[in-house]
Amino acid sequence: MNLNHPEHNESSGFAQLFRLVIYTAISFVACSIIVAAIYGLPALSALADAGPEHIGSMRIMLVISSVGLFLIPPLILALVEKRSINKFYNFERPKLAWIGMIIAIFVVSMPVLEWTAAINQKMILPEGLKWLENWMRLKEEETEAVTLMLLDMTSLLDFTVNILMIAIIPAVAEELMFRGAVQRSFGKIFSNPHVAIWLSAFIFSAIHIQFFGFLPRLLLGAAFGYIYFWSGNLWYAIFGHFLNNAYAVSAAWYMKKNNIPLSESEGMHFAWYGYVISFILSILAFLYFKKQTKK
Repeated sequence: MNLNHPEHNESSGFAQLFRLVIYTAISFVACSIIVAAIYGLPALSALADAGPEHIGSMRIMLVISSVGLFLIPPLILALVEKRSINKFYNFERPKLAWIGMIIAIFVVSMPVLEWTAAINQKMILPEGLKWLENWMRLKEEETEAVTLMLLDMTSLLDFTVNILMIAIIPAVAEELMFRGAVQRSFGKIFSNPHVAIWLSAFIFSAIHIQFFGFLPRLLLGAAFGYIYFWSGNLWYAIFGHFLNNAYAVSAAWYMKKNNIPLSESEGMHFAWYGYVISFILSILAFLYFKKQTKK
């Protein structure tokens, strides 16, 4: 895939990015109207304060948000550019061997990602910015409370719904937006594809508004970006994103079935050399994937 050279008669990267922002803003307003029409105006600001009895409403609102904000705008962009969605975003039949490599990358990188998450959680701002840190932690706690409610699964149906809502839909929608559309547009603006990948990953992480999980999500976004860039096929980035989210849902399901409180989850713990090994294996796995895609 060439991120730097536009197809014939295709709009510039700046034009595509501007249109994408406009489509997203319009879609946001439309989603807000739909949610308000279904649940009333208070529902727009009550997500963080909702209790377990509102779990169905929260799921519907999150699906509407994922589809409206991340899926529809990039699809409209492709249609406005009068391009086939498959060709515009490079949807090709994935190779089984490459899927296996994505799984390997995910497995070997899990420890180092856990380490970056732990480091990010310990972030402390200067004394003059304590007010900002307190606000960030408050938002983090609100998001965590909603996440714990969504992951509190009591049946196989709950698990299936969460896989669809947390793993499948966000993987497709967010990769289509941030790798397919945003990274693609930045690739047409900048002569350096690495700038496009990391800038897109930064926006991808920032848009989640989870400050104490910013670093691991930034690295994930960059990983998906390089996978897309090297393979020239968006399906692999989508699959990697799905693996990450599905693992979280599956881990929560396992804990629930074994009566382990989700609030007590502390992630994985390794000796320091375990994280070093994970880092080295992750780099080697990415380099191997790059080498195979070049063939």
